[in-house]
Amino acid sequence: MTFEVASAEHLDQSDDPTWGELVFRPDGSRRVLRRKENGDCLFLGAAGCTLHVETRPLVCRMYPFEYTERGIESELSDGCPTHLMRPHETLLKVLDMRHEDGERWRKQLYQELHEEKLDADRPDLRPQE
Repeated sequence: MTFEVASAEHLDQSDDPTWGELVFRPDGSRRVLRRKENGDCLFLGAAGCTLHVETRPLVCRMYPFEYTERGIESELSDGCPTHLMRPHETLLKVLDMRHEDGERWRKQLYQELHEEKLDADRPDLRPQE
């Protein structure tokens, strides 16, 4: 894990102030997974993520769900190449994902973020004050 300064687009968390409070440090940095020299995630393989879904970081599991602390949004992220899907397929079906799993992961993610803020033994994981 490393820290990286987020773009202005990522820093704008007006739709989810809790995310901004718990994820970003005052200097605008946030935790990210280590990357290969080309910028790809260390765990990205030819067919996608090489980690089993339940061992992936929660933010990775959540993709392509759009979410806030309030819940999962009705629209999915537009970053997936849906134009490659067959007409009868849905993105969640192709990815073998269920809305219920996304909701479970979202709740777990925000619970862990709130717990980290209070964890005196891991100040490296909390936004700096």
